[in-house]
Amino acid sequence: MTSQATRERDQAEGNGAGGVYILGGAQTDFARNWAREGLGIDAMMAEALHQGLEATGLDASEIETAHIGNFTGELFCGQGQLGGIFASLHPDLSGVPTSRHEAACASGSMAVLSAMAEIEAGRYDLACVLGVEYMRNVPGQTAAEHLGAAAWHGREWTDARYLWPAAFSDLIDAYSEKYGEVDYAHLGEIARINYENGRRNPFSQTRNWSFTPESFTEHDEANPVIEGRVRRNDCGQVTDGAATVFLASAKRARAYAEKRGLKLSDLARIEGWGHRTAPMLLSDKLKEGRNTRYVLPQVQKTIAECFGRAGVGDVFALDAIETHDCFAMTEYAAIDSFGITAPGESWKAIEEGVIAADGRLPVNPSGGLIGLGHPVGATGVRMMLDGYRQVTGRAGACQVEGARRVGLLNIGGSTTTIAAFVVGAAI
Repeated sequence: MTSQATRERDQAEGNGAGGVYILGGAQTDFARNWAREGLGIDAMMAEALHQGLEATGLDASEIETAHIGNFTGELFCGQGQLGGIFASLHPDLSGVPTSRHEAACASGSMAVLSAMAEIEAGRYDLACVLGVEYMRNVPGQTAAEHLGAAAWHGREWTDARYLWPAAFSDLIDAYSEKYGEVDYAHLGEIARINYENGRRNPFSQTRNWSFTPESFTEHDEANPVIEGRVRRNDCGQVTDGAATVFLASAKRARAYAEKRGLKLSDLARIEGWGHRTAPMLLSDKLKEGRNTRYVLPQVQKTIAECFGRAGVGDVFALDAIETHDCFAMTEYAAIDSFGITAPGESWKAIEEGVIAADGRLPVNPSGGLIGLGHPVGATGVRMMLDGYRQVTGRAGACQVEGARRVGLLNIGGSTTTIAAFVVGAAI
């Protein structure tokens, strides 16, 4: 059976990822500082939930199960048990089963995968997935220390003031050792593209930021070094934010569409997924790659498995990609892992304009983590929402013309937890 026929069969029968649909959702404005407004993590969750319900026309009473993605609620605001907070956001949510998922920056994707699994198992037909992170209520140094919990405590980058910039500086070194020196001009161009894309996004944390041409160069005043080879404008943002998506079985999606006079093709569908966990230490990850063509083979394998499930034989069958860019180097590493170029040749896609907003395969039309913002537990959910927006023509000024299929890559830690998805327009 051909991959297309398989997808159509899965859609008809509700099997596998082919039977999981995205009804829509919402996200908060990532430029907001909720602590300055005197609001807590519960208010952020409430806004994402209620705006998501409004956007989809769903009632809270229709939610059968909920999955919460969050990394550091206990560290940043002393709050755990976020499922109980979710159940407190509307009277009709009391009694709804909830789960909270933590996998550093991939927490939101773990929530998505768990909701998918419940739908595929036939337990529930409609799931709410909500990702949230409350991070701007503490000084930057404290935030960096809290986020360091995604590394192996006491064993990695113990001398670094800013742990994660140091980690991805080491990744630059690893790429340079394997393939030849990484040119900072290429990293600067990745950052410039993502900030430019973010300017078009009404939810972007950086949409009103200003830059000069020197901001994306090795100019020590306009773009100072943070750690090692990582500079300020290479870095994703410390962001407050939440995002919600509603996932449904094929049966529930049809009923949802019919009730609203919609076609099934007005919705989106998760066509494929990949999920792997690499060893915790970056040094161990790099050892795994020494005898392979890739620096980070687990990332490439996750994408390949996702593409296999989705029936994607060539990355250029996609119309856009939303990828993890906690640092410019993270996106640089994703380019060849996706197969946009051969291993070690990510620079070619940058120089040739392939990943630009008007390129052959736009990457991060939303602005990504650098341009849009990175509320850690919400990022995977936000990516899924942006995939839905793109393939249903609802991405506004960020829309890639004619987009019908989008790839997603979300990682946690130094690519410890890796999740990939393909989101397509429902047939």
